[in-house]
Amino acid sequence: MKKIPYVLFSLLLVAGLLFGVVGCSGDTDTIDETEDTTVKEVDTSSPLPASQRLRVATTTSLYDTGLWGYLEPMFEEEYGVEVDVMYAGTGKAIEYGQRGDVDVITVHSKSRENAFVTDGYGIERIPFAYNYFLIVGPESDPAGIKGMLPEEAFKTLITTGSGTFVSRGDDSGTHGKEKDVWKLAGYEYSEVQGAGPWYIEAGTGMGPTLTMANEKQAYTLTDIGTYLSYKGKVDLVPIVDKGSILLNVYSVLVVNPDKVGVKNVEMAQKMADFLVSPKIQDVIDNYGLKEYGMHLFNACAGAEPSE
Repeated sequence: MKKIPYVLFSLLLVAGLLFGVVGCSGDTDTIDETEDTTVKEVDTSSPLPASQRLRVATTTSLYDTGLWGYLEPMFEEEYGVEVDVMYAGTGKAIEYGQRGDVDVITVHSKSRENAFVTDGYGIERIPFAYNYFLIVGPESDPAGIKGMLPEEAFKTLITTGSGTFVSRGDDSGTHGKEKDVWKLAGYEYSEVQGAGPWYIEAGTGMGPTLTMANEKQAYTLTDIGTYLSYKGKVDLVPIVDKGSILLNVYSVLVVNPDKVGVKNVEMAQKMADFLVSPKIQDVIDNYGLKEYGMHLFNACAGAEPSE
């Protein structure tokens, strides 16, 4: 298994352009990212042919929960392929797909996923799992937002300034959902960014954002899966967990070779089929259940869950 965080992937691509040695097929642009992730060395001395290597971009929430680390070796063993996983916010993962840096993406922003397909970059949007977002914060709940609807909670935060909020601030699916909640509350995001020192943009993944919010005893918006996997590391508790807007759907999109110069669409389609297969849907549905006593994810096998 090969895990390629952003910074290392960028270095490998630059090395490939300069010296003719790359770890995966196809020419790509350099990637400049600063997300706080663990770098794992990747052996590129004997690159496999494209048919035996699959490049995947996934969200930090799917990665931080450990789900990808669990599914990846299962796919590799079944199909005899090496999987290279890059974890990023949804916006960056989609950008990788548009550039042809990856063969398949798994993300969670329906509007951007639909645009990806409509613009010809993706073959089809296939939902495969869902969970929900939460607003978590210190148990003392200084802003008094516990039990409110998300939009009511956000409006209270911006009008009173009585609690610190840490935003992903990274163009991820979670960041996009936060913007949707602000819009529902009656605010443009540009208004929120300059609203005061109570609002902090972390510019990083979900795990590090939860850690920062915990250090500052602040509120943040998180998917329930990452929150549960970090629950033993932070003191934050669920404050707002009701509201249809909190639905969080994950989809897989195969990059369209007719639009982008990718070379392994057949294996990418196998990945999509793998994620919605009965066996893997069962794995997804039960992942973390024994450890946390709750579903980190719910399987949905190609069907759009209702709010």
